[in-house]
Amino acid sequence: MNFERKEVVKDLAKKLIKELDRKENLMKKLFFSFLAFIFIIGASYCAVDVDAMAADVNTRTDAGVTQSTTELLPVMREFKDLVDNDSIVRMNFTKMIDQVPAYYQEKGPDGEYIHGYYLQSIDEMIYKINSIIGKAPEYNETDLVGFPINTILNWTMGVPAGAAAFRNEKVNEMFRKVLAVWTEYLDSKDSLSVFNKGETGWCCDQALEKLKMEQYLDGPALTHFKNGYNPEEYPFPYTSWNDFFIRHFKNKDERPISRGKNEVVSACDSKVYNIQHNAKLQDWFWLKSQPYSLWDMLANKDGEEGAAKIESDKKHFEEYVKPFEGGTVYQAFLSAFKYHRWNSPVSGTIKKAYVKAGTYYSATESEDMDPAGPDQSQGYIAHTATRAIIYIEADNPAIGLMCFSAIGMAEVSSCIINEEIMERLNNDKVVKVKKGDELGYFQFGGSTHCLVFQKDVIKKFVLKDNGNEIELKKDDEVKMGECIAITNN
Repeated sequence: MNFERKEVVKDLAKKLIKELDRKENLMKKLFFSFLAFIFIIGASYCAVDVDAMAADVNTRTDAGVTQSTTELLPVMREFKDLVDNDSIVRMNFTKMIDQVPAYYQEKGPDGEYIHGYYLQSIDEMIYKINSIIGKAPEYNETDLVGFPINTILNWTMGVPAGAAAFRNEKVNEMFRKVLAVWTEYLDSKDSLSVFNKGETGWCCDQALEKLKMEQYLDGPALTHFKNGYNPEEYPFPYTSWNDFFIRHFKNKDERPISRGKNEVVSACDSKVYNIQHNAKLQDWFWLKSQPYSLWDMLANKDGEEGAAKIESDKKHFEEYVKPFEGGTVYQAFLSAFKYHRWNSPVSGTIKKAYVKAGTYYSATESEDMDPAGPDQSQGYIAHTATRAIIYIEADNPAIGLMCFSAIGMAEVSSCIINEEIMERLNNDKVVKVKKGDELGYFQFGGSTHCLVFQKDVIKKFVLKDNGNEIELKKDDEVKMGECIAITNN
């Protein structure tokens, strides 16, 4: 047996020994000890063709997608080239797959993974993503609906090597390119094929119940949507997957805007994730409690270098970070079924707006194995993920300067600020907004957002029901435009 074969067998033995450490039953320990012994002996004496075994594992993907049957798209060839020629990237990807506990390999009688998708090799990852970006997300009943890439990477996000891999600048730049290619497809008419009545179609009964399309369409358009995409029979109300995803409400009555002077309204249809008072300028946001660290959350826009960047960062800190010291942060989550446009929580003047590039599949290690990562890392990704940051000087002096941050989660990292807002800012024109005015939108699946207020601005977080105030708590569902907070004056 050649040296490489011996090393592969030894690796298999090491994995068995790792599994042995997890076993508590004496008989199981004896059985796994015997298997480990056989593999170690085999490393020196047996003639098993492990090269063929390894090749089979390295090319396996679901639905029979293999190197021999599928041609990689140019962007995925570039991804594969990065892995093949960057030792750090390849090491981290290899280790993260190896570090996922064998427990997650368990399959049911139907051959499906019981605990979510289990990635087995780098090649499988490359070819699986290659397949995903050639179609639109299908409907399913999992927590990761609308996140097909996230689904295959999910368990690797929770291990130490995954944390290192998904923070790597080259890897994030590569994912940025991959998602740009996918966006082109999702903007095309071909992406409408997922709007059908099948069990994975977005027009099946289960999907329609969650989408509540009556908020967005009525008359023939609503009927045509419910019947599914069939251009030969009738016009479909959307031109592409992305056109559907960023859909508008059918009229303003669907989301009336609360107009109280001392009220802050919800910027999005969302579920409350966290409310933190007395936020620090810098904190350890990667801890289990994920405390907000304002200097990291509200980092300056990219672009400048050297002395110019140092001066720009200093000015940004003084004007747009330091004022929030000791302030309040509110964060809420948007599922794939929500309305994905952002609207102004206050009336005022937009002072600054930009998109800050960041990570895509990075999660905090303190959350370990999140079954729907990075859901449990939302506080962490408010500091690391790609995000749109918009500063508004409120007309109400009791509020003053506040900040809205739209944060991409996994492949939902196309944070698009309203084109007219950016055009006016770039031409040094005043940009006024009223409560409920559109600020921008997300593309793809679920996402999260933050509102940041200065110290002592917020008196209480409440919902209003027939004139009664109800304390706003974690996991409460809120609609865009409804009151979520009362200011102190």
